[in-house]
Amino acid sequence: LAFIGGGGAAMPEAVAERLRDTYGLNFVEGYGLTETSGPTHMNPCHRPKLQCLGIPFMSTDVKVLDPDTREECADNQPGEIAIHGPQVFQGYWNNDEATAKSFLYIGGRKYFLTGDLGRRDGEGYFYITDRIKRMINASGFKVWPAEVENLLFRHPGIQEACVVGSQDAYRGETVRAVVVRRASHPGLDAETLIEWCRENMAAYKVPKIVDFVDALPKNGSGKIMWREVQDL
Repeated sequence: LAFIGGGGAAMPEAVAERLRDTYGLNFVEGYGLTETSGPTHMNPCHRPKLQCLGIPFMSTDVKVLDPDTREECADNQPGEIAIHGPQVFQGYWNNDEATAKSFLYIGGRKYFLTGDLGRRDGEGYFYITDRIKRMINASGFKVWPAEVENLLFRHPGIQEACVVGSQDAYRGETVRAVVVRRASHPGLDAETLIEWCRENMAAYKVPKIVDFVDALPKNGSGKIMWREVQDL
C-alpha cells in the first residue's frame, strides 16, 4: 500500500491518525462540490495536512469572505469559502433566484459562494469548519456539528456519528448526537458517552441527547445525509 486518499466528506482527524499509525501513510484529502463538477482543492501528496482541504488547483482562485460584510478575511480568520475557476457551474437549472444568491463578483470575477465556513492558513492551505446552515445556536453559543463529530470519533466505541440541533425550551437549540456503536462496545450507553464528552470538550458542545442507531443514512458517495437525520 503506497497511498491513501479521498474526498466527498471530511476525514475525521482521529481516523486519519489511526490510518497513519497502522500503515505509516498520511491520508491525502481533496475538496469539491456538486456545483464545481470536480475538485477545487487537493493536498500535495508529498506534504499533506490532516483535517485539511489542501491548496487550490491551477486556474482556481479561492477566497475566504466575511459572511456579513463580504470582505476578504485575513489568514486563519473564519469565513465563507468562495471559488472562481473553470470547474464552477453556471447556475441552478430553472432557478434564477438561487443562482443569483450563490454568486458574487469581486474585481470583475464571478465567485461561487459555497456555504462552507472555513479558513486559510499562512501557507495557503484551506480548512473547513462546517456548513454554515448546520450551525447550532445553544444559549447563544455557536456549536459546529463537524467539530463535535470529530471529537466523538476519538471515543473507541464510536463507529459513526452525526450531530444535529434539537429544539430545547431553555437553550433554544441543544446538541443531539446520533451514533453507531462499534461492535466491540455493545454496552456503550448514553450516560457513559455524555460523561466522556464532558471530559473531552467544552461544556456547551456536549451532546445533551444521544440516540443509538444501527446505521446512518448516506448518499451514493457514502456521505452521511445530515439533513435527513435532522428531519428524523
